[in-house]
Amino acid sequence: MMNNEQQQQSDYLYEQHVTHLTLQDKRPATIDGYSRALRHIRHH
Repeated sequence: MMNNEQQQQSDYLYEQHVTHLTLQDKRPATIDGYSRALRHIRHH
């Protein structure tokens, strides 16, 4: 389980990841797939 500071850092990195994928003009399905994998990892 992550403490509050770790959760905030994780949230920030997740948002940066999505932003960078969007700026790279990745397709929405690609962004969703990569993001889903990260969400899965964060919850374990």
